[in-house]
Amino acid sequence: MDKLLTLLENDATLTAEQLSVMLSKEVGEIKEIIEKYENEGVLLGYKALVDWDKTDREYVSALIEVKIQPQRDFGFDRVAEKIYNYPEVTSLMLMSGGFDLAVMIEGKTMREVASFVAQKLSPIEFVTATSTHFVLKKYKDKGVIYKAPEVDERGYGGL
Repeated sequence: MDKLLTLLENDATLTAEQLSVMLSKEVGEIKEIIEKYENEGVLLGYKALVDWDKTDREYVSALIEVKIQPQRDFGFDRVAEKIYNYPEVTSLMLMSGGFDLAVMIEGKTMREVASFVAQKLSPIEFVTATSTHFVLKKYKDKGVIYKAPEVDERGYGGL
């Protein structure tokens, strides 16, 4: 049921009733499949994608590249586990290229992010280097395009 997963990934607010119509299946069958996917860990959760720049919340996002000396018998997994358990970490991925891990974090200020890197991330055993990149603006995230408010072409802002 790849189509079911794709529909849920694109809009997790779809009800079992809506999904049953879209997929030409019985509501009960859709509910069973969803429950099975949740129990198997295929569906990991349901989240809203929020454009925080349109709110008064102050925050900073950063992508931190991390080089690691792999551990015998564990590779990158033990270090990755230490990193993803920090509440500031929103995403963590093993990558190819010059760095091994890509860590996405959020903090209230650039100083808070820098402090995280200096005091929590860099001192982890087997971390050999980091490179921090601050997110200046999001254009697209998880397939959703972030659009700026419409501006009147005459430059009046709709007044």
